[in-house]
Amino acid sequence: MTLPVLIDAPELASLIDAGTPPILLDVRWALGDPNGEEHFREAHIPGAVFVNLETELAAPPSKESGRHPLPSIENLQEAARRWGIDDGAPVVLYDAVGNMSAARGWWLLRWAGLADVRLLDGGLPNWESAGLPTSVGTGEAVLPGTVTLRGGQMPTIDIDEAARWNGVLLDARAGERYRGEVEPIDPVAGHIPGAVSAPTAANLDANGQFSEAKILRERFAALGDTDRIAVYCGSGVTAAHQIAALAIAGYDATLFPGSWSQWSNDSARPVETGA
Repeated sequence: MTLPVLIDAPELASLIDAGTPPILLDVRWALGDPNGEEHFREAHIPGAVFVNLETELAAPPSKESGRHPLPSIENLQEAARRWGIDDGAPVVLYDAVGNMSAARGWWLLRWAGLADVRLLDGGLPNWESAGLPTSVGTGEAVLPGTVTLRGGQMPTIDIDEAARWNGVLLDARAGERYRGEVEPIDPVAGHIPGAVSAPTAANLDANGQFSEAKILRERFAALGDTDRIAVYCGSGVTAAHQIAALAIAGYDATLFPGSWSQWSNDSARPVETGA
C-alpha cells in the first residue's frame, strides 16, 4: 500500500485556513464509552461531522457475524453521502484515542474504493495540544455528497479462511486478552490457535501518534513473514488500526472482520490460551 495514511495537525490546519478543507469525520468511540456524540458536542475540529461507529460503520451485531460486522456497501454509501463526500473528495478521520476507532472508518472507506483517505495523526488531543481551535455543538450542516462506493478494494477473510490462514495471523488485542487472562466482553477467553500477539497500543509513541515507519517495520518484521499478514481483534475495529500501522510500515495486510467476537461464539472453533 503506497497511499499516504496520515496527515499531521499543521498540514490539516493549513488546508482549512486556505479554504480547501477535506471532509472531516469525527469517529469518537471507545469500548465501554457509548457517549461519542456527547464528546463531539463538547469539542470537535471546526467543520467536522460526527460519525457513529456502531450504526454507520458496522452492521447490526450477531453471534454468527460478530459485534461489528461490515456494513453493506449500500448503507455505507448512504452514510458517506450524508457526511458530504463526493467522488474524489479527500477525507480525514480522527478520534481522541490514538485513532483506534477512526481507523475503522479509514479502512472502510479504503475498502469502498476511496483513495485520498487519511488519519489525523494523534487525533483531537494532538490538534488541541498544538493550540488549534475547536468548536462546540452539533456541528455545521453539510451538503449531501454524491460519492459512489464499491466494496472489496481492501482484502478480507472469513472465519474459515482465518482458521486455515497460511501466513502470519496477528491478534491486535491487549496481551492479557490474547493470553486468556481476562475477557471483558466476548464469551470465551483466549486466541485463535497459531495467532501471534501484536497489541495495537504498541503502534503508538508516547504522544499517542503512530511510531515512525522504520520502527513499525522492525516491529512487524520481528513477528513473522511480512509477505502474508492477516489481522483480527475483538470485533474488527482496532484490527483496522493495525492494518494502518502496517501500511505505514510498507506492508499490506488482510482483515478478518468477524474477529474474536465471531470466533468465540462458535463452539466448534478451537481456542488457545497462554503466551
